[in-house]
Amino acid sequence: MPLRLAILSYWHVHATDYERQASKSPDVEIAAVWDEDAERGRARAAALGVPFHPDLGGLLAREDVDAVVVTCPTTAHREVITAAAAAGKHVFTEKVLAPTAAECAEIVAAAEKAGVALMLALPRLYDGYTAAIREVLAEGALGRITLVRVRLAHGGSIAGWLPEHFYDPAATAGGALIDLGCHPMYLARLFLGGMPESVSASFGYVTERAVEDNAVAVLRYAGGALGVVEASFTAPSSPFSIEVHGTEGSLLYGTPEPRLLLHTGDAWRELPVPPRTGTPFDLFVRHIAEGSRDEENLALGLDLTRLMAAATGNSHGEGTLI
Repeated sequence: MPLRLAILSYWHVHATDYERQASKSPDVEIAAVWDEDAERGRARAAALGVPFHPDLGGLLAREDVDAVVVTCPTTAHREVITAAAAAGKHVFTEKVLAPTAAECAEIVAAAEKAGVALMLALPRLYDGYTAAIREVLAEGALGRITLVRVRLAHGGSIAGWLPEHFYDPAATAGGALIDLGCHPMYLARLFLGGMPESVSASFGYVTERAVEDNAVAVLRYAGGALGVVEASFTAPSSPFSIEVHGTEGSLLYGTPEPRLLLHTGDAWRELPVPPRTGTPFDLFVRHIAEGSRDEENLALGLDLTRLMAAATGNSHGEGTLI
């Protein structure tokens, strides 16, 4: 029997991506839709040919729903995910898990109590370049790591394709950093091997919205290592890029071509990049089928909220201890 899935809101821009992945999978069947915006939800449910529920409780009471995709406003995650878990539904959710560590703890406790899977959309964790970089770091080829810089940007605020509700702090809990900057943040934390001692950030408001559209966060580690996380909604030509520097070498990816380059001697050499291990949604479906859990995914997701909370709380300060 396929996994019977409900989509909980089309607020997030990636909701239709998960709908498309689910529709293409022979192992998944979309069974129902709920949305806090009833007009939007009815339209998507009609397009899919499935029931729309204006009441979240009514959808979660359905016995023909095994799992949910949570793509509602970030600030509603705690309420929606804990309700879904209490109803016995496996949960796949957009990052961040929640704006605060306390809310994350409630969500995790609810999932553990119900015995359901909980997985976050952290797609770059599973990309081939991430696996290749982790292998180089595990070998110690760069020596002692001194700096990791990861940048991700697009021109959504300049071109006008980013939904206006993405600038509402009551729904998003932040702007470019907490949305797009999540990916550089969890990668920087991953490559640096753990949590920093402190985090600080600076925000820019290029298009003068209520939330930042240009952001830089700095992670400070014991021993002098730094992580630099950059995100922007105002740079349409900016490539996704990774830099890892150490006492014995440097590694670059995506500057601007998607090539992985290593320098540990006299010249740069290109390393092979393996294929990705799967999309987070595909892996979520697989974990449910196998009765397994992605422990690293959740651990990084919890650290991500702690990092974002520290960064957004100190957007012009000296940094918060983690």
